[in-house]
Order: sequence, then structure tokens, then C-alpha cells
Amino acid sequence: MEKVIIDVDTGIDDALAIIFAEESGKLDCLGITAVNGNVPVDQVMINTKKVFQLMGKEDWKVYRGASRPLVRGSHHEYSVHGSDGIGGALDHIVVSEEEPELSAPDFIIEQVKKYPGEVTLIMVGPLTNLALALNIEPELPELVKEVVIMGGLVAKAGYGNTLPTSEFNIFADAEAAKVVFHAGFRLKLVGLDVTTQTFLTREHIEKLKGTRYYDFVLKSTEIYRSYSKETLGMDGCALHDPLTVGIVLDPTLVKTASHYVDVETKSDLSYGQTICDFRNLLQQQPNMEVCLDVDAERFVTLFLETLAKRK
Repeated sequence: MEKVIIDVDTGIDDALAIIFAEESGKLDCLGITAVNGNVPVDQVMINTKKVFQLMGKEDWKVYRGASRPLVRGSHHEYSVHGSDGIGGALDHIVVSEEEPELSAPDFIIEQVKKYPGEVTLIMVGPLTNLALALNIEPELPELVKEVVIMGGLVAKAGYGNTLPTSEFNIFADAEAAKVVFHAGFRLKLVGLDVTTQTFLTREHIEKLKGTRYYDFVLKSTEIYRSYSKETLGMDGCALHDPLTVGIVLDPTLVKTASHYVDVETKSDLSYGQTICDFRNLLQQQPNMEVCLDVDAERFVTLFLETLAKRK
């Protein structure tokens, strides 16, 4: 099975991504790392442990990472994810305060050195932890198999979800994203260009009725779906982070192209924008694979079938 580390800022879709990864039965999850993002890292730790209990994986560990971006102040997204980050869906679960002593960046370094060339990093939050790990171990890009990033948008200029041209994960720590983009990793960018096409509707959720995850998916996505109703007129939510896991499970779900992509870090108007040089005007070598199209129906079907396996 593919060895992975999933870096999260648990959030609703992060929680769904963790569940999807485990229930797929096809990924060897070495560990989960937590980063400040949708909610503060203290809440990310709590949410992630609650998801572990929901899955019956109380023995899983989550490693605490960055509590703030590299340079700027924190930016959270309560309007989409609720005051606790997961829509209050797991309020009944109480978790231990016990945590591993190893930090998230140190855990990433430890594992990729233990399994050189074998570990895929699935990054579904801001990229702060990976930037910090890179500062500790500059040879990290040679040790990691691939970094699959949920972040940015490149083709749908003007359709960001934080600023007009900026996506949340990159906006939340654009300086960290810039470091990672230029470090020499084998990168794949899973942006809003494709994730917004993977829409989980209320009708989809009803297909999970009678399974372990129906109540959680229905309750946790309630605030997210309300937000979508107000902004898009649709009762559902985009599966940003689960799609990122899905692409590791099945790369044929998306069409990609190699391009040079950089991050804007200076402009207040477009801070966090991922700028893709489609016409090679900058005369730079491509630094990542960019996802440009997705078989959304096939992915949503895969997601639902995977979660429905657990009764």
C-alpha cells in the first residue's frame, strides 16, 4: 500500500478526507500532522482525535504542528466550518489531552528518512509544517516521493474563495507555499479548478443512510451546505480535501499538465494567488503538475461507495 502522511487543519472536508483515506483500504497512513488553518491548531488537534474515535481508530496519533503562519497573522474560516471547525457534529466525543512529543515537522522528517522515496505527503491545509520541515532538513525534496497539495487555483482567475483570486490554504500562509513551490519537490497541485466540480449534495448524503458515517456527514456539512446555498444557490459542499486523497488513490481521476507556478506574497489585493505561466512567458522550468480537469461524477461515486462500506 502507498505510504502517506496527511497534513490537516481539520475542518469539515479534512475530516472527510481522513475517513476516506482510511476506509479506502489502499493507503498505509503513517500518521496525521496538524497545522493552524481552518481553526487554531489546538482545535485541529481536538477535531482530529474526535475523527479517529468516530472511525474506531483511537490508537492513531496526530502530531502537533505550526500554531501560526511563517510571517503573517492567523486567518481562520469559521463561516464555512463552524465555531469548532466540524459543524458541532462530534460534540458528544471527549478526547484525551495526551499528545506525541514529536512535532509535526520532525515526524515528517523522521518518516521520510525511514522510508526514503516511498512516502507521499498529502497536504490539505496551509503548507507551514512542510516549510518548517524543509528548514530543518534541506534534503527533504530528495527523500519524499511526492507532495500532493490541496490549494490555489490557476485557470479560474477571479473565482477564489478568500480573495477574488486566492484560495484559502495558500492565502493562510503564502510565504510557506512559496518556499515549498520552489524547493524541488515533485509536486501536484489540486486547486479550486477541479475541487469545486466535486460537489456533495444532500441527495448524495442520503445514500449513506444506515452507515457509520451518515450522521456525521449530514450534521458536519450542515453549515457548509448553508454557506453554499447562500453563495451558490446549491445545497451541498465541495469535496476539496477528499479529492486530494482520491487523486493519490487513483491519478486517472484528473487530467494534469506540467507548468511553472508561483505565489503572490506582496500584494494586499492578490496575496496568496497561485500564478501559472501557461504560455511560458517567464521562461522557467515547470515545477509541478497542475490538475486542470476532473471526472467529478466518478470521484463522488468512489467517495460515497468507500464511506458506505462501514455499517
